[in-house]
Amino acid sequence: MTSSSPSDPTDPGSARPRPRPTLVRMRRRRRRTVLLGLVLLAAALGGVAVARAGDSPRRAPSVGPGPMAYGANQRTEPTGYPRVGAGSFTTAEGESPVFGADGPLHRYRVAVERGTGQDAPAFAATVDEVLADPRGWTAAGERRVQRVADAEVADFTIYLATPRTSEVMCAEGGLTTEGYTSCRLPGKVIINLARWLEAVPDYGAPLEVYRAYVINHEVGHEFGEGHEACPGPGRPAPVMQQQTYGLQGCVAYAWPWLEGRRYAGEIVP
Repeated sequence: MTSSSPSDPTDPGSARPRPRPTLVRMRRRRRRTVLLGLVLLAAALGGVAVARAGDSPRRAPSVGPGPMAYGANQRTEPTGYPRVGAGSFTTAEGESPVFGADGPLHRYRVAVERGTGQDAPAFAATVDEVLADPRGWTAAGERRVQRVADAEVADFTIYLATPRTSEVMCAEGGLTTEGYTSCRLPGKVIINLARWLEAVPDYGAPLEVYRAYVINHEVGHEFGEGHEACPGPGRPAPVMQQQTYGLQGCVAYAWPWLEGRRYAGEIVP
């Protein structure tokens, strides 16, 4: 066993002594450590910011025909029906009898959006029943109505559409429905599927009453009728009152005629 001896700095194989750190080197190390810490902190904060941004809902852009993504501005949460449909429609076939005794004949077509789970013939039958009712728009003997299947013959079309599709269709005429209400544009009566299946909160009447109301209200616009006000607490709501937004003290009523006369409220400017 040989004894250890000091290393020879001239010997290439010998270990070189480690130089002592100088003040300059110590400062450089501190700066590198601080900069590395700042980089890691910025990366962590950036990750949190991205995660928060991803949690925020965004309004879907308007789209044309075809499948559509529903926006984030709907008033109600999805329940037992689709909020997004195919964007295309199935027309109810065949014709109805002519309803009404006299007056100009208004022909309407009925169409249901594909992907709603709703049957076009069944929806058409309900529309026919409402428009044929003796309390309806033909009661005065001033007009007649008939359902047809040919778009070139029809004067207007009654659509049943998902909330997103109805929102897009109504917006084409400058109307904002927020995917909640139905609307009417020239030649188009657009019934919101959500309202058709759910009515509105606190309506105080069976679903069938609301369905008759929404058809008569929007078709009334097609016939040139404007909005009307509730005539007083406890009285029937005029069909042209915006009952979807609340009854304002009135009682739900679905028809333009009551007890043999045209029932109306004051015109809303």
